Amino acid sequence: MNPLKFRNRHGPEWHIQQDLIEFLLIRKWCCEVTNGNIYQVGFPDLFIAHKSYGTRWIDCKNPERYTFTGAQKQKWPLWDSYGVGIWIITAATNEEYDKLFGPPNWRDYWKPEWTEDSEAMKRLIEDLRNASD
Repeated sequence: MNPLKFRNRHGPEWHIQQDLIEFLLIRKWCCEVTNGNIYQVGFPDLFIAHKSYGTRWIDCKNPERYTFTGAQKQKWPLWDSYGVGIWIITAATNEEYDKLFGPPNWRDYWKPEWTEDSEAMKRLIEDLRNASD
């Protein structure tokens, strides 16, 4: 075993994102990558827009191993309550692309252990709503 094992600079989700951007550009989508800086904590990976289909927020996930950040666990339920859709895409395929024409699917990827204290999550969402009023 080599003690100097080098890590790939980019993980699987980055590669999914790059392939997806190329896939979407061919289909005439405008693709904007969010940078994930301190002002965009919890934001999905991509904001996309199409003249005929409207806008979407997309987060790219590795289907074999994924999680949501703490900020995503807090913000996405709040955004959902305001009608903001977020789609999880796991590959640049026609099957995954078709998900963009259905309802937002981020809840399909939500793991049950993330809602262990659902009352606390409800209070957090209510507090965030009240703070924005």
